Amino acid sequence: MKKGKKYQDSVKLLEKGKLYDPADALDLVCKTATAKFDETVELHVKLGVDSRHADQQVRGAVVLPNGTGKDVRVLVFAREGKADEAKAAGADYVGAEELAQKIQSENWFDFDVVVATPDMMGVVGRIGRVLGPKGLMPNPKAGTVTPDVAKAIAEIKSGKIEYRLDKNNIIHCPIGKASFGVEKLAGNFDALMSAVIKAKPAAAKGQYLRSVTVASTMGPGIKINPTKLA
Repeated sequence: MKKGKKYQDSVKLLEKGKLYDPADALDLVCKTATAKFDETVELHVKLGVDSRHADQQVRGAVVLPNGTGKDVRVLVFAREGKADEAKAAGADYVGAEELAQKIQSENWFDFDVVVATPDMMGVVGRIGRVLGPKGLMPNPKAGTVTPDVAKAIAEIKSGKIEYRLDKNNIIHCPIGKASFGVEKLAGNFDALMSAVIKAKPAAAKGQYLRSVTVASTMGPGIKINPTKLA
């Protein structure tokens, strides 16, 4: 597929085959984000683990100190008092069986994160087949299955993101917008990378950080030297 002129101009700013220091890479990612909209900056980390094995899973959540730059829509499965707490904390949608039914029958996905109280997991489990593939299934490790719905909502709204391996053993996560500038992106980058490094499974053998790449929505991937991070 032929890439556009802006993309080709951006590629010219990069040295072929070079592994950049994090600060230089983030500077370049801002310079190569030339679209008319505020591009999202994503971090892609390939790990030396095998996600098919339960003891080599890497998954968790981290609050990005400078947020994601995105208005995150939160859906909460809760009843009675907990539902009231969720509404007061700023949840976008709150409900129980009727929300599960709406998702199932109408293929409705106008939300970005799902939070559930533990007693609602029976209801949520019934739609696991549709939530799971979209990465929306609540999970205790990510803090999205919790009795403290107000805290979960506050963290998500202020920039909490979940990281997890895909089937190719790669983590893909947003770390902000190009308009953030290098300093804010660096703060978010450091927070996420620290969490990923800390989550290294005991069963992981050999080089843990195989490759680390940052890219804006429309820009080229910029490779970071993983040895500078370990």
